[in-house]
Formats: sequence, structure tokens, C-alpha cells
Amino acid sequence: MSAAATGVWGRAEQQDFRSRVRGALLGAAVGDAFGAGVTAAAAAAGGEIPGPDGVTELVPAHGRRGAVTAVTQLTLFTVDGLIRAQVRRDTGAWHPPTDVHRAYLRWAATQRDWGPDERRKDNGWLACEEWLYVRRDADRASLLGLADDLMGTLDAPKNPAAGDGGALARSAPFGLLVGWEPQLVCQLAVECAAQTHGAPAACVAAGAFAVIVHGLARGGTLESAVRRALELIGPRPGHEPVADGLRGALDAVRQGVPGPERVAALGDAHRAEGALAVAVYASLVAEDIRHGLRLAANHEGPSATTASLTGALLGALHGETALPPAWLAELEGRPTVLELADDFAMEMTQGPALHSPTHSSPGWLARYPRA
Repeated sequence: MSAAATGVWGRAEQQDFRSRVRGALLGAAVGDAFGAGVTAAAAAAGGEIPGPDGVTELVPAHGRRGAVTAVTQLTLFTVDGLIRAQVRRDTGAWHPPTDVHRAYLRWAATQRDWGPDERRKDNGWLACEEWLYVRRDADRASLLGLADDLMGTLDAPKNPAAGDGGALARSAPFGLLVGWEPQLVCQLAVECAAQTHGAPAACVAAGAFAVIVHGLARGGTLESAVRRALELIGPRPGHEPVADGLRGALDAVRQGVPGPERVAALGDAHRAEGALAVAVYASLVAEDIRHGLRLAANHEGPSATTASLTGALLGALHGETALPPAWLAELEGRPTVLELADDFAMEMTQGPALHSPTHSSPGWLARYPRA
């Protein structure tokens, strides 16, 4: 039984968990930045990925090396929403999908406003980070789904035909809820995916990804985490293409030397189930994180999405110290990612010392308002 499951956190367990949280969030951001560079390099080369081995190092996108896209922006706001949910639990008004949706609406404001609105007392600190107020290849379904205050649900999802990986790519933080049982992690990820991407397979893919990250964050192996995800998504409507993709990724590991041909054979990465299969395969066969990201990004699909997914998986598996330091050094927003990761780890391991129904740290509530 893990420390997370029993609620007892020793110093070593806290340090290991923080390393995995940092690894998952930084890994997702590094993968996003690397994949964005691959997309930009391919566009500059007329649609073909340059070089005999594809792109192998960070290259410029959005005017600089290490720039992230909306994938990272939304992932950060997912974390913000999950921390807010824990803080609001003290009030008795606890519904995590609503808190995550409110966080996504704060992200949506960054896509249309010039900068933070200081009149809003519910923004907290993340929505006041000026570097986030820029459009970076946000998928259409996320923009449309968050264009008004109405929250999509499983019974009435937003964009019911949207099956791309937009919701999937922001779902790693759900898996970092290591104190939750995996079936609850899956349910939360699925419900929050429906807020913008209503296609059943897209929602199930988000749930499966969260379960896989959850298994890794608890110290399990990648293969065992994938098999647990397959068990949990089995009863869900629309699970078939996701399950087929995950089984295909597991089978492809034994089919020869990894390469672009094997990645292409896993399915259409423009679909959520295909993107998840690519990320799982790349993570399973990766010699190290650089190799995994190169394999996940150098294809004709949405490279930022697949590389971000892969970075989150490998970061949660190996921790922050396994990430390529030269790439981290150029990562846009790295201080913000680290600060949020550490806040999340502190909330999950020491939340009662920060807030309760009777006493709360004013500084913490200023960062994560209950409003």
C-alpha cells in the first residue's frame, strides 16, 4: 500500500512524489515545445520533416526555441483547478469538474484578453501570469467549448463530434491525484474532457491517459499501468478504438526496431486514440526521454500533442532529473511550471496544514481563492 493510499507521507515519499509531479508537468511542457518546433520545421520545409533522422534538438517555434503551445497552457490550468477543488472542499461545496471548468474559463480569458484583469479577485496567481496571454495553436474544440460559461457534461457534452487530442493532452494532472482510486481518476478525466470534446473515444482516451499517469505516479511500471487502464475503460461507451490503440502499442514493442514506420502504423494521431497509442509506444521503447520525444514528434500528425503526452508519461515514470537539462534551460515558462508543480505536491501531501474548515493560510487562499 502506497503512502498516498494510506494518507501517511514520510519525507522520502514526499520527495519522490514531488519529483514525479515535476517530471510529469515539465516533461509535458518540454515535449510540447519540442513538438511545436517539429511542426514549425516541417511547415518551413514544405510539409516534410527535415533531416534523415528528423528533428533531433529544440528548434524555434512561435519566435523562439522552447516556446510552448496551448497544450501546456491548458495543462497548467488543469492543475490550478485541481488545487482549487481541494481548497473548496473545506466549504462543503466540492465538485471537482466544476472547479476544473472554472479554471478552463480562466484559460479562455487568456486567449481573448490583452492581459490579466486585476479587478477579478478569483483569478489567483496563475491567471495573473502575463506570459500566458497569447494564442498558441489552441484546438478549435477547446476554444468553442469554453466560449461561454455553460459546462459540458457526459449527458450533454460540448462539441459531440470533436475527437482530436485536445482534451487528452491536458489530462496528465488528473493522474497525479495519487490519493484517489484509479477508477475515480478515470471518471474525473472523462467528465472534464466532455467540457470541450464530446466524442466518446476522445473522452475515454483522456480517462485512459490519466489512469496510466496515475499508475506511474504511484511507482508502477508503464506496461502494468496500460493494462490497468484497459481494464477500467472496458465498460465505457466508445472504448473500442482506444483499447485497440493501446493493445496495438503494446504489441508493436515486440515487432522490431522502433522507427517512423511503426509509429505511423499505430493509427491516425489526429484522433485522440491514435495520439495516445503513439505516446504509449514511444514511452515503452524509449532509450531515454530525448529518444522517446523524438520518436513521438517526428511524424505528420500533431507533434506537440503526441510529444507532450510522451513527456508526461516518461516524466512521471522517471522523475524530473531524467529530463534533458539543455532543453529545460530554454523552456518557456519553466519557473511557472515548477512553482505550480510544487504547489500541487504540497497541497496533495500537506493540504491540512494549509487549510481546513476552521483555519487557513491567508497566503494560500490568495494564491488559490475559494471563490
